[in-house]
Amino acid sequence: MEIFMIRRYKVITQWLSLLIMGLFSSLSMAYSLPDFTELVEESAPAVVNISTVREPDNSRHPMAGIDQENLPEIFRHFFGNPGGSPRGEPQQSLGSGFIISDDGYILTNNHVVEGADKIIVRLSDRREMEAQVIGLDKRTDLALLKVSANKLPVVELGDSSELKAGEWVLAIGSPFGFDHSVTAGIVSAVNRSLPNENYVPFIQTDVAINPGNSGGPLFNLDGKVVGINSQIYTRSGGFMGLSFAIPIDVAMNVADQLKDNGRVARGWLGVLIQEVNRDLAESFGLSKPMGALVVQVAENGPADKAGLQEGDIVLAFNGTDIRRSGELPPLVGQVHPGERADIKVLRAGKKVTLSVEIEELPEKQRIASAEKGAAVTPTDRLGLRVDNLTSEQRQRWDVDHGVLIREIKPGSAAAAGLKKGDLITMINGQQINDVSSYRDVVESLESGSSVPVRVVRRGNATFVPLKVE
Repeated sequence: MEIFMIRRYKVITQWLSLLIMGLFSSLSMAYSLPDFTELVEESAPAVVNISTVREPDNSRHPMAGIDQENLPEIFRHFFGNPGGSPRGEPQQSLGSGFIISDDGYILTNNHVVEGADKIIVRLSDRREMEAQVIGLDKRTDLALLKVSANKLPVVELGDSSELKAGEWVLAIGSPFGFDHSVTAGIVSAVNRSLPNENYVPFIQTDVAINPGNSGGPLFNLDGKVVGINSQIYTRSGGFMGLSFAIPIDVAMNVADQLKDNGRVARGWLGVLIQEVNRDLAESFGLSKPMGALVVQVAENGPADKAGLQEGDIVLAFNGTDIRRSGELPPLVGQVHPGERADIKVLRAGKKVTLSVEIEELPEKQRIASAEKGAAVTPTDRLGLRVDNLTSEQRQRWDVDHGVLIREIKPGSAAAAGLKKGDLITMINGQQINDVSSYRDVVESLESGSSVPVRVVRRGNATFVPLKVE
């Protein structure tokens, strides 16, 4: 009986020890989670709700400007009554923003206020003020507003370049019109490139962002703004775990230029680039995919003047390594026009450093075209039959050299994905001017080698890796 009691005591003791350890573990986890209450209390007063009104444009009505006194009723039925009452209803939208100076400067998204006839800013103390647009920048989706007030609460700005994946971040905004809603999460990735957004290295988070959060601040745990919530990835129209914010470093550079000049001047290199995948890396002799592959150089642009060539791979810009092609445009855009930058490139297997004077990004970039004669080749070792370009083809595709694929048969080119109608402008780093130079280059290729081929398809240039059979 005594032995039984001793064993029972040991079991109970062990069970209690495990229970206590579990409780302490749970408490430890609870205490390790951040408490955002103080951050919200200090920062929320500088976050504002932005509502806009856009009056209907009745001048675009199909019956605008026409005397409607004697029109048959059937016309009024189909076209309405733009000249009389009632008129179209004003369009309203909601967004967020935050105060960056105590004299009334406010940052938000361009898409929140673009085209608005009236912008109303509502502060946390319920005051409402009409805002003036100081400047808009569509490329970064940023807008700088100003209200007539003094001694306003302001946010503290942080350094977005110091952000790392896994950090806690917090958003304050007005999703669906619910003022000063707070959501939190972590940084999922930094320097994220999005389609058609070449000049913004986005911060990706899993913070819940919904319509109305646009333009609101993203805070780190120190209560400093590190980003501006701008976009979400969604298939439902609501939050799905992928949110994107504009880094505050980029935003303040834009805001300063809008405040001083009313516009933004960005650096321009004058190249078109593409990603280097595994096959392309092998064809260029790289141990792994890296850098930005130059597929087109604008004539008389900064890169052209500095000696950058099609087929070069940009490995570093101003001392910053380029791991992916999307990292290059934001770096170039942040350089002030007129300043010089060093570019390290891989050319024909050797690393070369070039110095380029950055120019201002123009509205349109063009590559000059020229005229040359026509010729035809028989099907070659790549399975291709090519022609020289006509002057009309050069003008249509905006190129000044290359050959046109007229026919393609099973072989190396077909396996690489080349198609009838493609233009070949470079093979293995050698420019293809016409059929003659094409023939010389193709005949010199080593069997079994992998070479990069520059192709122009429907006006868009790209490199493809080709394994020579």
